[in-house]
Amino acid sequence: MTRTPLVAGNWKMNGRLALVRELAAALRDGKPEGVEVALCPPYPYLPALGEALAGSGLDLGAQNLADHGDGAFTGEVSAEMLLEFGCRFVIVGHSERRQLYGEDDDQVVSKFLRAREAGLTPILCVGETLRQREAEETDQVVVRQLMAVVEAAGVEALERAVLAYEPVWAIGTGLTATPEQAQAVHAGLRAAVADRDADIAGRLRILYGGSVKADNAAPLFAQPDIDGGLIGGASLKAEEFIAICRAAG
Repeated sequence: MTRTPLVAGNWKMNGRLALVRELAAALRDGKPEGVEVALCPPYPYLPALGEALAGSGLDLGAQNLADHGDGAFTGEVSAEMLLEFGCRFVIVGHSERRQLYGEDDDQVVSKFLRAREAGLTPILCVGETLRQREAEETDQVVVRQLMAVVEAAGVEALERAVLAYEPVWAIGTGLTATPEQAQAVHAGLRAAVADRDADIAGRLRILYGGSVKADNAAPLFAQPDIDGGLIGGASLKAEEFIAICRAAG
């Protein structure tokens, strides 16, 4: 089944207004055909980037959202606020949120449901640590994280969602899963969804995220179950990010 590749750039807590202007201009000129591209900057830059991308066919996304609606929640940002600034996507359950801020499967599920309810497309992240990989627990861990959402929301919720496999041991370390290692996990995730609904599994886009760069993107994206990437540091460099997008498209 044909799935349109997606490359999403997660800026994390990086960037300045100058980068917003530089990247938006470069991507407007250099976006390849046949691939969807989304940028997920820090919250303060959503308005400026949204304005810079207007009419370009490039999508805007957020890195996180609150697991509740508007209210007395100091420091939080609601799904409705993200929609007002033109966000289409929102990252949910990133490993840094799980590891640094203690988000567990229950909170990730809550955020996923909140995003879907508001009309955002969640990019649901799953992944294992180095210890878990060395203990041969990778499949068990990532399927558990995925099934926590499926059990709560139903497999139908994946119709308007994206899945991202991000091996925690490869994020920001310079290490990357081999194409074969990544493909094996992606295939296992798709098979887990297929056990519930084969058609949904066939349409589900599963991204790879883990130190993807211009020089390793093509062999990763050539794998049959890898449908693009969730890109960290390389998404802050216009030429490299465009090269990654071209590798996907």
